[in-house]
Amino acid sequence: MELSVFFAQNANPIAEEDFIVSERYQKDGVPVPWKLRSMTEAENEECRKAATRRTKGRSGQQVVETSPEQYLANLAVASVVFPDLKNAELQRSYGVLGAEDLLRTMLLPGEYAALIQKVQDMNGFDKAMDELVDEVKN
Repeated sequence: MELSVFFAQNANPIAEEDFIVSERYQKDGVPVPWKLRSMTEAENEECRKAATRRTKGRSGQQVVETSPEQYLANLAVASVVFPDLKNAELQRSYGVLGAEDLLRTMLLPGEYAALIQKVQDMNGFDKAMDELVDEVKN
């Protein structure tokens, strides 16, 4: 085996993909696709950290809790390249502050779920946990 295949310059670039999140956003009668990208594990860790809080437990010890809903929202926002969810004018048009709130306001529940699923797929979370366990065993 040749180690050079793992050098940064030989790695495939981070994937970008167009995805129709909602049929409601159209130009000339055609749905406008959103541009999504995959991310690195370092970026994923930042999403997870931003969704993690330390609270006091019953015995006074600190307990670390990660909100799965906030983590997925962070993951989605970090993966959306277009539209620019951090754009102040876009946020103002929906009367919200923050990219996560904008995303939740812009989309219907089914659209949001489809976006979350696509983002997870693009970032390698497309296999069920049982499949991953079986792969590790083999």
